[in-house]
Formats: sequence, C-alpha cells, structure tokens
Amino acid sequence: MLAIGLLGAGRIGRIHGGNVAANPRARLAAVADADAAAAQSLAEAHGAKVASIDAIMADTSIGAVMICTPTFTHADLIEQAAKAGKAVFCEKPVDLDAGRIEKCLDVVKAAGATLMIGFNRRFDPSFADVKRRIDAGEAGDVELVTILSRDPGPPPVSYIKGSGGLFRDMMIHDLDMARFLLGEEPVEVHAVGGCLVDPEIGKAGDVDTAAVLLKTASGRIAQISNSRRATYGYDQRIEVHGSLGLIAAGNRHATTVTRADAGGFTSDPALHFFLERYAEAYRAELDAFVTAVADGKSASPSGEDGLKAQRLADAATISAASGQTIRV
Repeated sequence: MLAIGLLGAGRIGRIHGGNVAANPRARLAAVADADAAAAQSLAEAHGAKVASIDAIMADTSIGAVMICTPTFTHADLIEQAAKAGKAVFCEKPVDLDAGRIEKCLDVVKAAGATLMIGFNRRFDPSFADVKRRIDAGEAGDVELVTILSRDPGPPPVSYIKGSGGLFRDMMIHDLDMARFLLGEEPVEVHAVGGCLVDPEIGKAGDVDTAAVLLKTASGRIAQISNSRRATYGYDQRIEVHGSLGLIAAGNRHATTVTRADAGGFTSDPALHFFLERYAEAYRAELDAFVTAVADGKSASPSGEDGLKAQRLADAATISAASGQTIRV
C-alpha cells in the first residue's frame, strides 16, 4: 500500500485526500497546510496525521506526495520531493515559467523520480473512450479537433491577478487535451481574446473569453473555445472529426430526465463545476498514479506533458496580445 503525504488542504487537496483514503491501494499518511485548521480537519476525517512539509519529506515511510499548494510553490516542492526519493503527483502547472519547468524536470530526471501532472480530463471516462476509439482507428485519420470549455462563472479578480491569465490557468487543460487527441504536436498557435464577462478581469490585464487555433506540421487542426461564463452549467464538450467520421463526447447533466411538451424538450443543466463533473476522473487519475509507482514505470501525463502544454499556453498568450500566429 502506497503511503501518501498530501501538501495542501484546500479545495482540490480535499478532493485528492478523500480519494487517497478511499483507494484500496493507497493510504493518506499525513497532511500539511499553512492553515493548521484545514490540515487538522482533513487529517482527522481520514485517519491521517498533521505534519510539516519538511517532516513529510523526511519520513521514509511515505513513498509519495501529492502537491496541491499554490502554483508558485510547485516547482520547488517537486524538486524537494524528488531529491527525498518520493514519487510526485502535482496539480497543474509545474510553474508559470517554461524555463523554470525545464530546470525542475532536470532535477526530477537526475533523481530518477516518478512525476505525474494533474491533467485530470484525460481520465474522464467519456474523454478517455474518445481517445481509445481514435487509437482504434474508428475516426480514421484525425483532421479536426474541437474543444469547448466554459466555466459557469468567473473566479474572483484576486485569483485572476495571480493566475497567469486565462490561457495558462484555464485553457491549459484544453491545450493538453488537444495534444492528447491530435496525436501530433501543434507547431502553430493563433489566439484571440476579449473581456465580455467582467470588466474587472480586463482591468486586471486578462481576458475572460477566448479562442485558439492550433495546427500540426501535417495540417491537423484543433480549435478551442473558452469562456468564464456559461449560464447553463459547466460546459465541457469535445469532437474529433476524421476521414471515417466523427467521435464526440458531450456534457454531463445532473440527471438524464427530459421533459417534452408543446414548447419543446427540456433537461437539467450541465453539472455545476469541475469538482462534480470530473469526480470520476480524479479517482481514475489517482489510480493511474498509484499503478505507475507500484510498477516502477513512467507516469502519464508526465512532466514533459506539463512543459509542452505550458509552451502552448505561453504562445497563445503572446498571440492574443500581438495578433500574430506564433510558431512553437
């Protein structure tokens, strides 16, 4: 059984902590957080102890850590854990600076550590099945990937100011999914963005509505649409069009109930936000990490996947600001 130390007891940390405790192949050994009350509450809920980050790193009985702390701490904590001989799961991104990510990955490689990045959408049952069907040749040669990702509402402006911007914070998941589904690396990025939801986001130097076109060397195209507002719930859809047809995955709704009358058909809104929509994906993601550690194999998504998604997010940010297509 893999003993795991959880770094960060906030919203996403609570999700991962609960999943570790429920996984028959893992054990939540310790929880660390700057908020002592949050750490104590989560630890007590799952029979773990509260410990400092340094104590978790020094504890040889703990084989892995899950990093759910603020973004600016990720790279340093990954390096510290790798040097301590721990396997590492880290929420995206490794860092907001691609150069810093490269240095971090060098440390991980030198230590021979396992590193997995939390691009959880790859593990959504429907999205994973789309990928399986693509790999089985059901769509034929992939030609066009369409990804729609829209939040039910914008985060606080205080969050926006430290997020790195929509392309690095929100769209990075979709950029990773585009790489996942295209089967080829994008070499061109063209992005546009606007502030249509909250003018305060614009004043903070960010956009809340954006679209990106990616193109691979062979000509395959991915188009991504993002918005910080969706009045009908958390909008998460993908389509993959190929030479033999179309494979698509739609939204998840609170129920499958529909009502029909003279006015038409109605159904429940899409699930409210990512914690509900991707609950299964978070569990599958953890299981994949535990399996990689147990088997002594490389984890996926890897640190390199995190770096490549970050480079695309950087290119999109530059493109939206300059109006130019950026070569990657």
